[in-house]
Amino acid sequence: MSYADTLAYLYARLPMYQRIGAAAYKADLSNTHALMEALGHPERGLKCVHVAGTNGKGSTSSLIASTLQEAGYTVGLHTSPHLKDFRERFRISRPAAGGAMVNEETVTRFVEEHRAAFEPIEPSFFEWGVAFALWWFREQQVDIAVLETGMGGRLDSTNVVVPEVSVVTNIGWDHQQFLGDTLEKIAAEKAGIIKPGIPVVIGEAEGEVAEVFKREALESSSPITFVDQHSALRVASALQGEHQERNARTALAAIEVLRERGWRIPEAAVVSGFANVVANTGLRGRWEVIDQAPLTIADVAHNVDGMRMVNAMLARTPHDRLRIVLGMVNDKDIDAVLALLPKNAAYHFCKADIPRGMAADLLRQKAEQYGLSGTSHSSVAEALSAARLAAGEQDLVLITGSVFVVAEAM
Repeated sequence: MSYADTLAYLYARLPMYQRIGAAAYKADLSNTHALMEALGHPERGLKCVHVAGTNGKGSTSSLIASTLQEAGYTVGLHTSPHLKDFRERFRISRPAAGGAMVNEETVTRFVEEHRAAFEPIEPSFFEWGVAFALWWFREQQVDIAVLETGMGGRLDSTNVVVPEVSVVTNIGWDHQQFLGDTLEKIAAEKAGIIKPGIPVVIGEAEGEVAEVFKREALESSSPITFVDQHSALRVASALQGEHQERNARTALAAIEVLRERGWRIPEAAVVSGFANVVANTGLRGRWEVIDQAPLTIADVAHNVDGMRMVNAMLARTPHDRLRIVLGMVNDKDIDAVLALLPKNAAYHFCKADIPRGMAADLLRQKAEQYGLSGTSHSSVAEALSAARLAAGEQDLVLITGSVFVVAEAM
């Protein structure tokens, strides 16, 4: 099989939540346990940091991984979803060598060697990816891995590991159809990554949501740290915005727990790890400037909390007219997001090339109900081209609403 054949096989045979939505969701860990058995349990003995949360998982995971690399460790990093290449989900960083995605040949070899054992299990796309990550990290003998969950925690495929520290960045409204219709229920699902006796770091939580984590930590005899209650940011990162400062504080708290558990992480490694996070981990799409004149920025915000962060960044970014290239998937709380978007912008509505994408005309019609006006386009590329063509040199073009819209634009 070529790498192209391998990807075609994965996409054709395996349900992929990012593309088709609920049909791909597996609400238990039985498949993952079966995959681990078939691979000889690569999850056992893996030193790792396990990161869940509604927003900021990727940034927090990347900050921790970058710091560990700068501290001299060989670090595995598993994130999702990818923007352009499936291999973005799987990286290993080595001291003095930087970070690199897995090569195509390794992905192809894994599929060829394990497809016969995996096919009767009928794993989802995400389950297949988690299995590959854990197998590859064992093959490469990483010192430690940083594992980002998918949408949940308790039933997430990554939740077969016993980490050095569990991290929950925050709790917000997303994936309610799977995780629950209250913030407390969503928190309970995310809290499912807490393991007996293993420290847990909570980035942001208050009221009843905080109580959910306190109860779970107490039942598990897990030391718990609430970052937003007593942590002050000591180190700047390359990532912009108040929300990224919160992610940095959460990463710092997790790093402090790792130090307490015997990991040697000097302060210089934190400084360089935070400063070089993009170069070390390939993190993209977080208020990322992709062009100038007009200033063109891409951000993967796609839910209510994410859009609040985008609004805050817009307020601190000088510009004349604002143009927004907007596309969304049809199983999000679209109305709540549209209600937050600026009404003084010109919109260029589009649909990413995935089945879950909402049709551009339908999105435009819904947006009009919230006082948002603009034009529909047949593709992301057409929408971006039209926005940039219409913009003046001092205008701002923002691409947002969906990871997939950002991926196509970039």
